[in-house]
Amino acid sequence: MHQPTKIAAAVLMTVGGLNAWAQQAQDTTEPQQIERVTVTGSAIKRLDAETSVPVTVFKMTEMKQQGITTVEQILSSLTASQASVGTSQAVGASTGGASFADMRGIGANKTLVLLNGRRIANNAFDGSAPDLNMIPFAALDRVEVLRDGASSLYGTDAIGGVINFITRRDYQGGTVSVSYESPQHPGGKTKNANAGFGFGDLDKQGFNVFGFIDAQRQDAISGTQRPFNTRYAGGLSGSTSPGNYYQAGDVANPAAPTCGKGTFLIPAGDNLSCYMTTSSYVDYVPKSQRDSAMLKGQVKLGDDHTLSAEYFRTESTVWTRIAPVPYGALVQNPLRPDGTPNPYYPGNSGSGFTPTIPLSATFDGGKVGKTLTAGGALIQPGYVNVKWRDVPNGARGDENKNTQQRLVLNLDGTVAGWDYTVGASYNQNKVNEKLISGYNNGLLIQEGVLTGKINPFGDQDAAGQAIIDQALAVGTVMYGKGTTTGLDARASRELSDWFGAGRPVSLALGAETRSEKFTTQANHDYAAIVVASTGIDPDTYNAGSRRVSAAYGELNVPLLKSLEVTAAVRYDKYSDFGSTTNPKVSFRFQPVKEVLLRGAYSTGFRAPSLYELNAAQSFTNSGTVNDPLTCPGGVPTGAKVNNCNAQFQILNGGNLKLAPEKSKTANLGIAFEPMPDLNFGVDFWWVRLKNQIAAIGDNTLFDPANYPTFSYLFHRDTTGHLSTDGTSCPGSDCGYVDERTQNLGGTNTHGIDLNANYRLRSNWGTFTFGLNSTYVARYEYQDYTDGPWNQNVGVYVGTGPVFRWQHTLTAVWNKDVYSLGVTGHYKSGYVDVDDTNRVSNYATLDLFGTWKPLKGTTLTLGVHNLTDRDPPLSYQTQVFQAGYDPRYASAVGRSYYARASYDF
Repeated sequence: MHQPTKIAAAVLMTVGGLNAWAQQAQDTTEPQQIERVTVTGSAIKRLDAETSVPVTVFKMTEMKQQGITTVEQILSSLTASQASVGTSQAVGASTGGASFADMRGIGANKTLVLLNGRRIANNAFDGSAPDLNMIPFAALDRVEVLRDGASSLYGTDAIGGVINFITRRDYQGGTVSVSYESPQHPGGKTKNANAGFGFGDLDKQGFNVFGFIDAQRQDAISGTQRPFNTRYAGGLSGSTSPGNYYQAGDVANPAAPTCGKGTFLIPAGDNLSCYMTTSSYVDYVPKSQRDSAMLKGQVKLGDDHTLSAEYFRTESTVWTRIAPVPYGALVQNPLRPDGTPNPYYPGNSGSGFTPTIPLSATFDGGKVGKTLTAGGALIQPGYVNVKWRDVPNGARGDENKNTQQRLVLNLDGTVAGWDYTVGASYNQNKVNEKLISGYNNGLLIQEGVLTGKINPFGDQDAAGQAIIDQALAVGTVMYGKGTTTGLDARASRELSDWFGAGRPVSLALGAETRSEKFTTQANHDYAAIVVASTGIDPDTYNAGSRRVSAAYGELNVPLLKSLEVTAAVRYDKYSDFGSTTNPKVSFRFQPVKEVLLRGAYSTGFRAPSLYELNAAQSFTNSGTVNDPLTCPGGVPTGAKVNNCNAQFQILNGGNLKLAPEKSKTANLGIAFEPMPDLNFGVDFWWVRLKNQIAAIGDNTLFDPANYPTFSYLFHRDTTGHLSTDGTSCPGSDCGYVDERTQNLGGTNTHGIDLNANYRLRSNWGTFTFGLNSTYVARYEYQDYTDGPWNQNVGVYVGTGPVFRWQHTLTAVWNKDVYSLGVTGHYKSGYVDVDDTNRVSNYATLDLFGTWKPLKGTTLTLGVHNLTDRDPPLSYQTQVFQAGYDPRYASAVGRSYYARASYDF
């Protein structure tokens, strides 16, 4: 099954602007007046929209026809994008429910996102990139995607490419549209409505004002509404209900050996203990809603100047659920504080079971006589350790609210032959993370189990339930705010024909300055209460600021009638790490009207984000992994408990010594039109990246083969172990793994983008066919400087795979008021993180039909994932969903949609 998000006729705009070139080659009518435009990837206004760099264009009229209602869905069909961090990955992660784009698979923080050619504020929680959910969808006219590096014009982040969301320039009249989508299987229904208005003719009346509003609601698909997490025992945890208990050595559970009693339990394989499959609690798709509005006004100042003001605001809320709070090192005394037997101690009358492992009445694991909580109860000889999960309080639920707003004032026009634009902007992003269910005060739980009031092995009595109810704690745990203010100016003009090529040389000059600030902090008092169930350090406070100034220029020189070269350079100065200069050269050669060759070479950079530099040092938990020293490959060298299938303490934080990432990119392409209505193109591309900024991932760090290299990052306690319980053993006093951000090694990748388009005109209508493909020949990366190269194409390495092939194939028929279309999507298979499994290819098919019964009225019916394709099996553990990988496939399944719109 597959996410209901695909595009059809978008690719018919052709990758690399082919249609713009083809239309120009075919058009025999000389227009009286052609507007000069600026194309993404160039600062020069020009009549010819086809430049020397490859640009993909998505038109919103075609997107909406395909049932597309979010920006995340638009980019899911961009084959140049290897992975997407979507809303579903907000489950269990503090991202504020954000969605990010990732061109060429080199990281979302190396894809620059623009709105009308200007930056928007990055997500406030991690500062890596803007949240795609914040883009005002209903106001969009088109999306231009530059599939090449562009630091020479745009500065930092533009290594993998640039995605420029372009709203309508002006609008008159009104429009209303509604849509509804319902999966064939339970859950996941989506409703969308938007409306727009506009009045004033900018050319005739000298002004225009327009606005759009958009609202979307999507229901969750819970972990029990699809079977994919039952394909294998995913999300295994030793913290169970009923709990596992131990003193030293073996671990036992009253539900063993069958583990048939309890919640989502399976045998651990030792006939003594159980695991919980936590993925059954995890939403496949979280509940979400998005509301956005945009207002723009323009007024002409004479014939040559236009003053405009633009404001948008978007609020996105995502609700996520994960398994109940786990406790990995609870202590249970054999006696209550009053000296009476603890009824829930294994083997006592209230426990309801006989221990299956030997328990010593004199056991002392080094904790006897100590206290765990402010309650003051002392740990007694003969205590047992308990790994329990707070099922009575239910699944942990989060509400992530992300609010973005931007105000832009702009003046553009023509002065003395120069086309100019001057603007000022203010961008703000706010994120709040609120815990709404399942989280608790760990100290109360610890005290209740220790003193015999809470039963970790069965049902609770009234006193135990009262403590559990009292422990429930909800509230805002984290909040962040990021702002970006900027001033920019750009001007371009034609000079003279230096080389007699029949076209003048063009020059563009620009400058900008911006100020960035961000803060992210925990709600200290509340975070301290729920630290055991969140892993969020109550002292978390991340803050930083910087000022950036830049100047750039671009020169386009026609050497011959058929050949032009373009050179661009940009200088950036940062207040917090220095300066950088990045050039770019490109060419465009069209020897005959049927053939176009183009190429480019550039250097690029990405400055460390404020978060990467300034994030506070804080402790959290790893994924479920094995200690590479004490449990290599899942085989314990001593006690299995807290060494195998455990979550260890991780130290996260920023690094003020980070250097910028640097890159070299190149592309070489050819576009060919052998006959009218048929064109195709091939673009070869290369990206080389060094000084990559990241933290080493769990899969690499906890691999036993890598332990000799990374052992210096493992800080063990006096017994030689890592801590699995940050509540009773906080911070650096215990064993932990240092995963702070650092400059790692390099990344090299290269491949080919392919596209083809054919239009067949007949008495039965017009048939249009399109192909958009990306082939990755090589993708390799290093985990650390001068380290070995990890080959990633077709293999899950590190945090995920890189697909060898991705395709989008479309066919659309139009005649009079009717149209039908079909879109196919394909991702090639790969070797899974468990190399005994090969993840199969993932292919889906979408279908739509449109009818325009009355003037201004459009009705659309469609099906996403027509064949009801299941996502292929994957054993990945990078995200909380299990049994498949939601970054590359969808659990939604076949889904039907209907859309109606009326323009007046």
